[in-house]
Amino acid sequence: MSRRKAAPGALTAAATTADVFGEVLRYFREEAGLTQEALARQIPCDRSQIAHIEAGTRVPQDTFVKTCDEALGTRDALMRLWVRIDWYPQVEHPDWFKRRAEMDEVAVAVRQYQAQTIPGLLQTEEYAQALFAQVNGPEETEERVRARLSRQQRFLDPDGPMYIALLDESCLRTVVGDFDIMRRQYMYLLELARRPNIRIQVVPAGATGAIRPNTSMSIIRLPEGQEWVYSESLDRGHFSDAPAVLARHNQTYDVLRADALSASESASLIGEMTERYRPHGQVQPQRNPLDQEQLQRQQRRRLPRTRPRVPRPRPRPRQQDR
Repeated sequence: MSRRKAAPGALTAAATTADVFGEVLRYFREEAGLTQEALARQIPCDRSQIAHIEAGTRVPQDTFVKTCDEALGTRDALMRLWVRIDWYPQVEHPDWFKRRAEMDEVAVAVRQYQAQTIPGLLQTEEYAQALFAQVNGPEETEERVRARLSRQQRFLDPDGPMYIALLDESCLRTVVGDFDIMRRQYMYLLELARRPNIRIQVVPAGATGAIRPNTSMSIIRLPEGQEWVYSESLDRGHFSDAPAVLARHNQTYDVLRADALSASESASLIGEMTERYRPHGQVQPQRNPLDQEQLQRQQRRRLPRTRPRVPRPRPRPRQQDR
């Protein structure tokens, strides 16, 4: 959700800290007679996540807070506090990304195409951590995760800007972290897709006629109506507002969206992926019809015989006439 500043004198500085939110959460949890493990089972999440949030060392997502309100019967008290806290008063984006982050703070609409990994605006905290940890140390990973989550808040507001995300199916197939992280990421996508300002559509791998861009890209519309095309290389952001470039990318995006699955069809596919990743991190194997038929034939050959084998008389060879 968007950052909301309290009026002078309306809220003390201490009440805007993660520490206070953690104390309030702990109070309601203990009043409900629940341990951290018991609350974690109801969320569901790891017990360590509850511990970090209560200690004020981790920023909770709004879906987490909403579930806590329901589990603890607090009548949205935690959510009301959550929206008044400026969770990211100081974040540092990489120098090459600062301009894009500034655009996100004022954009009225963002249309994005993403390949290989889930877009940053849709990532869970643990997915982002696993992604950044592949190439960064612990401190830089934590800093990058905080910066990424800070960008999400404005788009999570029901009155936030329109955000349309076209995900190449490779985003769902690429495993980041482990299977449990992926399963929770899928569940989060399904939650986000129900928001009034967010649409998620998948471009299936089988859509052979779809014209996919060579790289992930975003088309950002600013309040005055100006549009920018944004794309990335390894460590650099690229911007363009040239009319010819905008026209070409808008057409590419519109055609690709027409070839993508609908929002409901995409949700069904993501739901299927969620079911494939079992809670204990095991993937349900998939077989094509030919493999399944061959497996059944092999199993039939191995079935034990239920009747004793009776030797059949063999015909004697006929003697040749001489």
